[in-house]
This record gives sequence, structure tokens and C-alpha cells, in this order.
Amino acid sequence: MSTVTTQYKVSGMSCGHCENAISEEISKIEGVSAVKAVAATGEVTITSSGPLDDAAVREAVDEAGYDVVDAA
Repeated sequence: MSTVTTQYKVSGMSCGHCENAISEEISKIEGVSAVKAVAATGEVTITSSGPLDDAAVREAVDEAGYDVVDAA
């Protein structure tokens, strides 16, 4: 099975707590196997078993208290 890597730009991250909050929410999405959030760049890289529902990712980021500003 192949994996899919998706990147998002998220605004408002400033520390490790921010990274963890976003990673925790996105990890709840079915199929997600890894999440790497980097506060310094605002980048969130998601590895999943297939294409992700963009709306689900945006909702998870919103639930963590942040905003997706761009999807790569």
C-alpha cells in the first residue's frame, strides 16, 4: 500500500504546544499515520494511507484553534 504525503500552511503556531495540539487533532482522522507540525515555518506535513478529505483536515486544525492558510 502506498502512502500519501500532504502539506498545509497553518497560521498561529508559535511553540511546541501548538505543534502538539495540531498533531493530536489531525492524528484522529482515519488513515493518518504521521503528522509533523513545525511552528517556525507554519508547515504541517501529514502522512496517510490515502488521499485525505481536505475539509476534515481543516476542521481538525480549526478544532485545535488554528487556521489553514494554504494546502499544497
